[in-house]
Amino acid sequence: MSQHSRRSVLKSGGVAAAAVMAPLPGADPATAQPAVAPAEQPRTAGNLKLDINGAQHRLPAVEARVTLLDALREHAGLTGTKKGCDRGECGACTVLVDGRRVKSCLTLAMMEEGRSITTIEGLAQGAQLHPVQEAFVRRDAFQCGICTPGQIMSAVACIEEGHADSEEEIREWMSGNLCRCSCYPNIVDAVADAAKAVRR
Repeated sequence: MSQHSRRSVLKSGGVAAAAVMAPLPGADPATAQPAVAPAEQPRTAGNLKLDINGAQHRLPAVEARVTLLDALREHAGLTGTKKGCDRGECGACTVLVDGRRVKSCLTLAMMEEGRSITTIEGLAQGAQLHPVQEAFVRRDAFQCGICTPGQIMSAVACIEEGHADSEEEIREWMSGNLCRCSCYPNIVDAVADAAKAVRR
């Protein structure tokens, strides 16, 4: 039978912890440093200014750790960009920054200051939908709609990059955007249609 009981082990652990936390002999308790440093307060980015869809948005007191996705949704009130996996895997949060595709859940908002950000809200011109948006509606390229804003933003970039010349190419260059409803054939058809409309 073991010579150590649960009670004796816990007691000896408590004594050891007290010894570690105790000040050194001769130390002034008033000036002694705490054993654990207090947690630092979150740094802020101050009055962050983002150029979103052609308009300047001032976002006061945004913490430096805030992602572009959360800045768009929680601070700028632009909820069209969706939070899917929040790990950069699904592409639902895709926006365009200076014309290139960016997964906004992996991008710090303060890093995009001074750049041109385009979200799903910035594609249509008044009541006139963007050709990609029209093609997605016509081809019924969505079901639940969670991935749709990211799919559309990625499709816009895919066409502008010149990667929509074939079904295989579209599938390859749209592969960073996942659709849990498996609307891939319709999405590919929509991108192909939009590419033809843009080239006219």
